[in-house]
Amino acid sequence: MLLATLALLTGCGSGGSTSGGGGGALRVDAAASLTDVFQQLDPKAKFQFAGSDQLAFQLEQGAQADVYASASPKYPEKLYAEKLVERPRVFATNSLVLIVPRDNPGHVAGLGSLRQPHVKLVLGAPGVPVGDYARKIIDRYCSMQASALKCPAARVVSEEQDVKGVVAKVALGEVDAGFAYATDVKAATGKVRAIPIAADLQPTVQYEIAIVLNAKHHAAAERFVALVTGSRGRDALRSAGFVLP
Repeated sequence: MLLATLALLTGCGSGGSTSGGGGGALRVDAAASLTDVFQQLDPKAKFQFAGSDQLAFQLEQGAQADVYASASPKYPEKLYAEKLVERPRVFATNSLVLIVPRDNPGHVAGLGSLRQPHVKLVLGAPGVPVGDYARKIIDRYCSMQASALKCPAARVVSEEQDVKGVVAKVALGEVDAGFAYATDVKAATGKVRAIPIAADLQPTVQYEIAIVLNAKHHAAAERFVALVTGSRGRDALRSAGFVLP
C-alpha cells in the first residue's frame, strides 16, 4: 500500500512544464529580446534576461545555468569552443528598425535624420548584439553617402546593456531615436514608433540556443530546447514577430 502511494505521488505534478528534475527550477539565461516569448513558453522556469555578452561572460566566470540563448551566434560559438556549452543551434532570426517616441519630437524620418546634430541617439553598448548590429547598419549607411563626413552627426547620449534599455529610453522620450529589434517594437506597442530599415543595410541577426555543459537539470534543459525548437515554440516565436530559420 505504501509503495503504491509513493508511486502515485511521484507521478503527480509531471505535467507539461520543462522545469524541475534534479531539484529546483530550470535556469535559463537568455537575451533580453526573448523575455516575453520565453516566459510564455515556460512560466515555471527561472530566467535571467540580459545582454547576450553579459550572460556569456557570467557563464565563463562560473555562473550556474542550464540553457543559454543568445541574440548573436558570436557568444554561443565562443562558449562552445571553450567547452562550456553543447553545440548551439539556430532557432530564430530577427531584423532591426529605427525607433522613435510616439510623438517623435526630434522629427526623425529615417536614417538620413541621423545626419542632423540635434538628434539624440541611444545605442546598445559595444559587444551587446543589438548595439553591434546597429553600428553595422550605420557604417553601411554612411559608406553609401556621397560625403561620409560627420556621418552620423547625431549625438549618442546613452549606450545600454540590452535592447530593453534602448526601448525604455526611447519610450520615455529621453532620446529622439534608437535601434531595436522589430520584435521589441511589437512588445512596446503604443509607446514607440518603428521606422523600417532597408533590407540591403540589415545585418544577419540569428538567435542560437545551447544546453550548458554542466547543467544541473540536463533533462529539463533538453525539454526546454525541444520546446523552443518544436511546433509550439515556433508558433510562439512567429506570433512574437520572429522569423523562423
